[in-house]
Amino acid sequence: MSRQTADIIQARLLGMLVDLAPDVGERLPSERVLARMLGCSRATLRKALDMLEKDGALWRHVGQGTFRGRRPRHLPIRDTVMVQSETPAELIRARRLVEPQVAAEAARCAVPADVAHLRAIVAAGRVARDRSACEETDAAFHRAVAGVSRNPVLFSFLIYLSGARRRTLWQREWDRIYRRVGIDEFRTVHSDQHDRIVDAIAAGDAEAAAGEMETHLETIEAAILTETD
Repeated sequence: MSRQTADIIQARLLGMLVDLAPDVGERLPSERVLARMLGCSRATLRKALDMLEKDGALWRHVGQGTFRGRRPRHLPIRDTVMVQSETPAELIRARRLVEPQVAAEAARCAVPADVAHLRAIVAAGRVARDRSACEETDAAFHRAVAGVSRNPVLFSFLIYLSGARRRTLWQREWDRIYRRVGIDEFRTVHSDQHDRIVDAIAAGDAEAAAGEMETHLETIEAAILTETD
């Protein structure tokens, strides 16, 4: 494809960024989806993404996706910086060790705008139309909680785990779980749990926030272990 075509795709994509990822740091759709939306080849799309990344409009991380805005300085550039997880069960156990404390820190640091943003994500989860939308809003919620903690190390680790769960092995297990429980459980049980986490964060109650996050992750772990037993 010509450079001129890549320039056109770059301009179109730049104009779509706010709709595709309303907030800085949000993940864009996959390359496959973007190429279909823009009516171009993956090769042309990648050239356009390269140009936008050089301009600081977005950044990409292997295994995690493409995000709006400049690459945060605290994020690792290569996946090899982090240990690769083997199974969904290992990933969720790692999350149980870390995320309750992330939620506790978020409760200590949150301001009203943070709480409003978290509540908006929970509301979006309640009306998610399909499994993909459920996953996107769930990942957005956990990233947002990590962001509220104002701790770049914790945020980096949670971004890694969010990317790791999109790997083939995790997706295979999660697909089976969603076929069994359906998206209604995410809209109700999981969203109710998200709401209680936000309530604790809004109240500045670090202990309650950690406890509610622990309960939420226990629910996810139980679904995974039931499916894989």
